[in-house]
Amino acid sequence: MRRISPQRRWLTVLASLVLSLGAAVLATTPASADTGPPQNNFVTAFLYSQVDPTANPPGANDWNCRPGSAHPVPVVLVHGTFENQYDNWAEISPVLKAAGYCVYALNYGGAAGSAIQGTGEIAASAGQLATFVSRVRTATGASKVDLVGHSQGGMMPRYYVRNLGGASTVDKLVALVPSNHGTTLDGLGALATEFPPVAGLVTTACPACTEQLAGSSFITALNAGGETNPAVTYTVISTTHDEVVTPYTSAFLAAGANVTNETVQSFCPIDLSEHVGIAYDPTAIRLVLNALDPATARRATC
Repeated sequence: MRRISPQRRWLTVLASLVLSLGAAVLATTPASADTGPPQNNFVTAFLYSQVDPTANPPGANDWNCRPGSAHPVPVVLVHGTFENQYDNWAEISPVLKAAGYCVYALNYGGAAGSAIQGTGEIAASAGQLATFVSRVRTATGASKVDLVGHSQGGMMPRYYVRNLGGASTVDKLVALVPSNHGTTLDGLGALATEFPPVAGLVTTACPACTEQLAGSSFITALNAGGETNPAVTYTVISTTHDEVVTPYTSAFLAAGANVTNETVQSFCPIDLSEHVGIAYDPTAIRLVLNALDPATARRATC
C-alpha cells in the first residue's frame, strides 16, 4: 500500500474546503496585489495562491535590483507543472534574497491570472522562459542567469539551453526533482492528487503532462545526442520519496564533469520530503544555496 504523506492528506482536505467554501476559508488575505508573504510549507502557499494567483514570491521580481560583487548572477525561479511562481517558491525566494541575490520568478504555460500554470506545450513554455531571461538580463545588466527549477521547471530549461540559445545565457541550472527522463502515467496521477482542482487535466488539457511521460517523443528528442551542454553547470537534487518522478533516479542526468546528482537523504537520512514538498525542505534549500555558490557552501544537514 502506498504511504500517503501528511502533506498530501492535509492538502487534499484543505483544498477541498477552499473549493467548497471559497476564499473566506483562508485565515489570511493577500497583503498586496503584487507580493505574497513568506511561507514555510507548500500547503499554505498553495491555498494563498488560490486567492492571489498572480502574487510574486517574497523577495522576487524587484526590477530595480542590481547584482552585487558577491552574487553577480541573478537567479530565475522556474515552477513545476500545475504550480505557479508563488506556491512553488514562497520559502526559498526570500532566502535567496536575504543571501544577496537578485531573484526573479515567472508564471508560464498557463492562462493569465490562473493559479494553475505549467500545463502548456513545453517548447512554448521554454520560449516564455527565454523571453523572461532576456528581460532579467536587460534589467540587471548581467550577461547570464542561474536557473533554479522544480519538476518540469528543472527539465524544461534544458530545452531552452539546447534549442533556444540558452547555452549562452545560463550559467547554472539547479533542478529539484526534474522530470529529465519522464515519468509514468501513475506518476502524473500522483502529482494530480496534490492539486485536487486539476485532477482531470492530466489526460484532457495538459500537453506538458503527456510530453513528460517516459518514452514520449519530446523526452526522447530532448535527451538524444547528449543530455547536457558543456557551457552550463548542472545540479540535480532528488528525494528517494519522490512519488511522481519514478524511480527517483530518473531525475538524474548522465554523469559528466559539469553534472552533480544528489539526494537529500544522502545528507539527512530521515528526510521524508516528497516531490512537491522538496521545495520547502531545509536540506534541499541548503543544497540549492551550495550549488549556486560553491565557494561558500556549507554541509547540508537535517
